[in-house]
Amino acid sequence: MSHREHGAEELCAAGKRLYQRALRDGYLPAAETAEAPCLTGLGLLHPAVDDLGRLEPVAPAAALNRFLRSSRARVDAERRREDRLLELFEPLLHAGTPHGAPADAPTLRLLSGTESINHAIGEALAEAAEEVLCVQPHAGLTGPRGEAAYAAASARDQALLDRGVRLRALYQHTLRHLPSVYGSLERLRGDFAIRGLDELPDRQIIVDRTAAFIPAGDDRRLALEVRHPALLGFFVTAFDRLWRLATPLYPQAVQRPSVGGVTPRQRAIAALLVEGHTDAVIAERLGMNVRTARLHIAKLATVLGSTSRAQLGHLIGRSGLLGPER
Repeated sequence: MSHREHGAEELCAAGKRLYQRALRDGYLPAAETAEAPCLTGLGLLHPAVDDLGRLEPVAPAAALNRFLRSSRARVDAERRREDRLLELFEPLLHAGTPHGAPADAPTLRLLSGTESINHAIGEALAEAAEEVLCVQPHAGLTGPRGEAAYAAASARDQALLDRGVRLRALYQHTLRHLPSVYGSLERLRGDFAIRGLDELPDRQIIVDRTAAFIPAGDDRRLALEVRHPALLGFFVTAFDRLWRLATPLYPQAVQRPSVGGVTPRQRAIAALLVEGHTDAVIAERLGMNVRTARLHIAKLATVLGSTSRAQLGHLIGRSGLLGPER
């Protein structure tokens, strides 16, 4: 098992146990500290002068004083930085804003990098007092990385709910088939509701109708923070209309009916097939993998008695599955 890097304030269990043993016995064989390299990295153990294979402990009082001295140095450095910033910006605060614009003019801010984006969203959510609206397409992140992401998001959402903030989230219908995601959402307690649609616009987070975050690039490394009232009004209206069209998934799930043996998901696939999209595009638009999309297309072909892709599109059009002529 790999050792996670950490500071002295987060000393791992193995490191604490071995350090206590070294203090008791006066030393440790170097080979026995492989599971806790933090002990030498943090300077809690050092090689003996006469035997490099033997590690001796630094006295706890001396180690504590060194760590506190380092911490105080960082605090002092931050204070000096604050003083320099105040010295730089204080004259500018009294210079007025250009072209007579008010100091609190609505802004659009481009955020670059995952850390910057997450920090800005975290700050906005920390100030949320009433409602957070989310659009979350393509929720199918799986494996340890996905589970960790959903656990962190659930903890953040529960903190909002505990403060009395209302949450409304739009997901794709494929959420029903993602136990790791759906399970983490079901554990939330508070004023929380989820609805589903086959297709959704890109990711959005709207906080208290005063701030919105939307992607500003295809690779999710850029985001736009929006605080302009007109744009926020547009986003909220679009969300509300999608919400009315969506099917409830939580806390009370509504099952969408099948028609003539064709499921709602297959009808959504049928609509995209008629438009001429490839299997990959259909899967991407509906938030599923290509293999699942192809299985549904095969089932659709069986129900309609199709023997080819071209014939399937023709039969879909004649079947009435998509309602009036598209």
